[in-house]
Amino acid sequence: MEDLEAGMLEYTIVGEFLVNLKKKISRRDNEIIKVVELKKVKQRSKTIKKFVQEFRRTEKGNRYERRPLVEEFKRRMNKVIEKELIEAK
Repeated sequence: MEDLEAGMLEYTIVGEFLVNLKKKISRRDNEIIKVVELKKVKQRSKTIKKFVQEFRRTEKGNRYERRPLVEEFKRRMNKVIEKELIEAK
């Protein structure tokens, strides 16, 4: 980093550094966008089948682990249906 700040590195190396930095930032931005998109998915009046399809399509490519993903699904589910499922146990 000191060499970079001192201007002792060739432009191609600095260019490569900037390209790699941009890729990492872009990848992180995409992860954030996927999480935000997932949080927008709500069942509302959709059938459970349509809701599951939309949720699965949206959750692809994000980094949720299995358990947090299940919790996110439950938060997005219609509360009336969630209650019925709990009572059906």
